[in-house]
Amino acid sequence: MSATVLGALLGLSTAAGVWVVVAYALSRRRPALADRVDPYLRDLPEAPRMATEPAPSSRPTAVGWAIFGPSVRRIAGGVERVLGGGATIRRQLDRVGSALTLEQFRVQQALWGLGAFAATAGIGVLWSVRTAVSPLALLLLCAIAFAAGVVARDQALGRSVRHRERRMVEEFPTVTDLLALSVAAGEGPVAALERCVAVSQGELSDELRRVLAEIHTGTRISRALDDLSARTGVPSVARFAEALAVAIDRGTPLVDVLHAQAADVREASRHAMIEDGARREVAMMAPVVFLILPVTVLFAFFPGLVVLQLTSP
Repeated sequence: MSATVLGALLGLSTAAGVWVVVAYALSRRRPALADRVDPYLRDLPEAPRMATEPAPSSRPTAVGWAIFGPSVRRIAGGVERVLGGGATIRRQLDRVGSALTLEQFRVQQALWGLGAFAATAGIGVLWSVRTAVSPLALLLLCAIAFAAGVVARDQALGRSVRHRERRMVEEFPTVTDLLALSVAAGEGPVAALERCVAVSQGELSDELRRVLAEIHTGTRISRALDDLSARTGVPSVARFAEALAVAIDRGTPLVDVLHAQAADVREASRHAMIEDGARREVAMMAPVVFLILPVTVLFAFFPGLVVLQLTSP
């Protein structure tokens, strides 16, 4: 190739590159069609959308849900038909203070099951590369993994409920004493509840904040407290709500009742701690009996056994 041809090719490629850069810069400076039309449409009202309808989004998760969402909902419907117990799940969601609906929880169960199914299938495929794996056995194992994922989400909800109720029991004496002090200082029950909610944080405070929100929206105080007693799974909180409702309706003394309930909960917590310590003490005997004691006996008798073997004819 001559120098003239090589120079012509290099000049042509350079000119093409410069033309591409300049064209791209000019196209970036030109406003898009949406930007040109938007000032004329900005004052128009938006199309009405249902409250449950999600807002349009281009995120990968939104796109994936738009594609696979109907299938996941059908799987969630199948889980609901097989397992049932919708009323129990709604009560547990209410006790845990979750904003999830039954359908959303079933969708989460389906997603957990599909995640376990995919993980088991992936492990099975990788294992089949090294050795022969029966497809029927792998399919059965994946089905078991799907069921385990669904059950695991249900168990996680149960653990959340127990953890939240345990926290409520721990917070109950402090909140009750604070409420009793506020009532003894001359405040009314609703004002005392507002003061307790304002200065405290926790699960029980969230429940009382929900009660106050219902009262402020027009619900009768006794009705809001009865709802608290019905939805909670803690007997002490239910008794507290019932006593507060009776005191508000009949005007009975409330301070002594609140102090007595706080003392009862503290005494019950002390007994529960003693029982838990006794159970843990028994559990601590297992490693002593089955691990430390055999090793001690072995160390004690092994030297004598070795001496007997060395001195025997």
